[in-house]
Amino acid sequence: MTLNFYENLSNDYVKLLENGNEHNIIIEVGEPSVMQTFKVHSTVLCYRCPYLYDEFKKSTINNDDNIKIIQQPQISAKVFNIIIKYIYGATVNLEKVETSIIFDLLVTANQFQLEELVARLQTFLIENHPSWLKLNFSKIYNSSFQTHFETLQNYCNDIIAKHPNLIFESNDFSTLPEAALVSIIQREDLQLEESKIWDYIIQWGIAQNKTLPSNLNDWIDRDFQILKNSLQQCLPHIRYFQFSNDNIMEKLFPFQRILDNTLWADILKYFITPDKPINSTILTPRKLVTTQLPNRGYTFQITSSIIANEHAAEIASWIDKKEVTYEFNLILRGSRDGFGRDVFWNLCDQKTNLVVVVKVKDTDEILGGYNPIGWNSNLHGQYSTTNDSFIFSLKNGNIENHILSRVENAINAIYNDSNGLNFGCCDFYMYGNLFYIDQITFYEKLIRKNGGQFSIDDYEIFQIKKR
Repeated sequence: MTLNFYENLSNDYVKLLENGNEHNIIIEVGEPSVMQTFKVHSTVLCYRCPYLYDEFKKSTINNDDNIKIIQQPQISAKVFNIIIKYIYGATVNLEKVETSIIFDLLVTANQFQLEELVARLQTFLIENHPSWLKLNFSKIYNSSFQTHFETLQNYCNDIIAKHPNLIFESNDFSTLPEAALVSIIQREDLQLEESKIWDYIIQWGIAQNKTLPSNLNDWIDRDFQILKNSLQQCLPHIRYFQFSNDNIMEKLFPFQRILDNTLWADILKYFITPDKPINSTILTPRKLVTTQLPNRGYTFQITSSIIANEHAAEIASWIDKKEVTYEFNLILRGSRDGFGRDVFWNLCDQKTNLVVVVKVKDTDEILGGYNPIGWNSNLHGQYSTTNDSFIFSLKNGNIENHILSRVENAINAIYNDSNGLNFGCCDFYMYGNLFYIDQITFYEKLIRKNGGQFSIDDYEIFQIKKR
């Protein structure tokens, strides 16, 4: 029988790290203005982190005591403090650590070739912070392929198959790695019509080649060959024989020169004389399903980089306080259209039935509001009256943790502020690229614990209408 005393061993090694006794390496992390130093031991690194041990052997920088210095300016002290305690004590305390820091920790662990930690952190994020992963989906998905986080790749692909707009309608779609795009479009359960998938891969392929003419009529054979080369890994995964006749002419015909001659001939032959044999392989149709949200009774889709279909359906239920079907039409996205007040007034002036959603920077928070009467540039500095407006927060992007705050003083519900959207003057408003919640004045309750100004990653405004 073996008696193990790992906890004491771990604690003793952490004490060795904290005391720095007999250290022979100094590791400097962070930019010069915020740099911190860690005193470590080459023997520990040799067995626990060969990557840093190699950096130690390569280092040519010594201090006055002839102790070698390793410089890692791109790594924050907060992240490295967790990493080095894992190296010494084989423990990682993630209590009260922001999710964004945990992801940075994962990236650094991968850089340091700490495979055990990389595997555990991926699983930890999926099991404990799924909302954050979805809110930062595009960033996470791109990173997972750049760093070969296979667990995160599979997790993201399962989500994309059900909610393809998360990636195909994201601002970063054109920068998606080819391997990621291929892994998506080869799935049989991808919930997109084939003609739409074709539109997206054409969009992606053109974005990879900035020299291609903007007008397709100006393309020459060389341009089509460039596009074909960019899409050579994608084209085999398109279900060409699932296109309708109209889509063949509208979607495929303009780009027929990127398809092999035999394939194009077979596509035409199949739809003119479907009973005749063809040489090309016919891929099985995708398994499209119609997903209905619980208790809603209709298929719901929303184009948003901030909220999911479930969030939109819940917001819709708050508007009429009953089961009513709405369409959400995106009319403004800050990252796409701009964050200035002129953009807001050009796109939203005197439009009614507006839903606002805001992604708070470096958090999992989503804030928003509903304005049934709209903002009016002819009424700057004045209030507009409604009994039906409300503001809300979705804590951690989670419907169950929401705060809903309805208007209490209808006369002051909507403030027509020249700086942009404004609920109740002080309850929830924008000023330039910043948003504010100063105090509760004309609505039921605060929707954010920490008041004052806060930065955002993005914001969107939808105009809704009953179906």
